[in-house]
Amino acid sequence: MPNEGSYEAAVRRSDEIQADLAEHAGKYNMLTGDRPTGRLHLGHYFGTIVERVRLQNLGVHTNIIIADYQVITDRDTTEHIADNVYNMVIDYLACGIDPEKTMIFTHSAVPALNQLMLPFLSLVTESELHRNPTVKAEQEASGHALTGLLLTYPVHQACDILFCKGNVVPVGRDQLPHIEITSKIARRFNERYGKVFPEVSGLLTSTPLIPGLDGRKMSKSYGNAISLSMTAEETAKLIKKSKTDSERMITFDPDNRPGVSALLTTAGICTGRDPKEIADEIGMGGGGALKTYVIDAVNTYFEPIRQRRAEFAAQPDLIRDIIHDGNARANVIANATLDEVREAMGMVY
Repeated sequence: MPNEGSYEAAVRRSDEIQADLAEHAGKYNMLTGDRPTGRLHLGHYFGTIVERVRLQNLGVHTNIIIADYQVITDRDTTEHIADNVYNMVIDYLACGIDPEKTMIFTHSAVPALNQLMLPFLSLVTESELHRNPTVKAEQEASGHALTGLLLTYPVHQACDILFCKGNVVPVGRDQLPHIEITSKIARRFNERYGKVFPEVSGLLTSTPLIPGLDGRKMSKSYGNAISLSMTAEETAKLIKKSKTDSERMITFDPDNRPGVSALLTTAGICTGRDPKEIADEIGMGGGGALKTYVIDAVNTYFEPIRQRRAEFAAQPDLIRDIIHDGNARANVIANATLDEVREAMGMVY
């Protein structure tokens, strides 16, 4: 967690950018992305994808990386990776990402991006890498040994952001350390070799955390996540199976009633209502009435997205073309940036 001083500075900078976006969206270059470890779910949608679509439609230069190399930071197989990548693109399109406005590409297809790791690694210390709280948290969550790739993950993320001269990254508070290390790398490179990279700022998202159906973090591995690829029937079945408690009166109390409160939070964000207001309305209706309300809220909200998803899923050639086009565009940008880096470092022979 960043210290309060740096957090307050990050909030001020984020607020300044948000205020400026309406008139000067075109001067901002945004990079964000996902690891293709499974299907995207409601947490991804409300946590990041809605914001990406908003920025894209404002006129920000938007770039989305499918971080396939980052799958192997803490996993020993890439067995389903191609299927995950294709489905991720289908989800993006169904949710409103427009490949004419947003460059969608994959790590492994852009060699020059990854080659930036070499000079960038020389700009950070081992202790700086070990201090990153996100790396620690991800290692503990995975139960996997700390691989060299996981330890250097923040540097790889800096390559993602800086190869395309990204200057804004939508983040939650817990991801600010990644922005801080990216900013350090950009600043240190510019000071040591000459100005190549922009200042990078986090664009703090205000979306509330969407818990899983059991009150824990929403995760496919917990079986508590509603995936965007689920049908209305699958969604209803999963919500019906979710555990609440024996108390009939429905109240919003995240600390003492995590299951009930998670359902109320999900319904609230899908309907735009206050979870407490929904709880008061259901009252003595109990868990059955609550689940019926949540099922209707989720399925109503996602019905048009599911319809678009089915249309895109039926066009596999289009999905492949979008990935290939995005990779080609990313390679042009990455090669140009790497040329600038080599020139700044005096490595043109």
